[in-house]
Amino acid sequence: MILESNSILKDNNLRITACRDQVLRMFLGVQSALSNADIEEGIGKDFDRVTIYRTLKTFLKKGIIHKVPDDTGNLKYALCNDDCTEMQHNHQHVHFKCETCGSTVCLDHVKIPEISLPQGYIFVESNFLINGVCEHCNLKTKNY
Repeated sequence: MILESNSILKDNNLRITACRDQVLRMFLGVQSALSNADIEEGIGKDFDRVTIYRTLKTFLKKGIIHKVPDDTGNLKYALCNDDCTEMQHNHQHVHFKCETCGSTVCLDHVKIPEISLPQGYIFVESNFLINGVCEHCNLKTKNY
């Protein structure tokens, strides 16, 4: 995972720092989106909030991560797919939040339907969040 995080940083012309490496390894180690609180809890002992915030902001700008909406009003982040660049995020997919475990995941294969906006409106970004029960929690409840 260290080699992979270093490779991602180098591919995006970013200096390898301890904070960037640890934050990126957190994203590489999970399938779900992470909040600031998740990241601070995971590595906050080593880095202050400002450093973590700047790291996330840099990763967003470079197309390494993208914002994930949350029905609580909190923002989460997830790794971008290979199509994202510094110039454009290509993550027009559905996000799914489990009501049982609270995890939010990207459903890359489920695309947001194309929306036709009225004349004069300019599309910038769309978010689509589905709430339900994830496969893992669904299987756990069926086993009892």
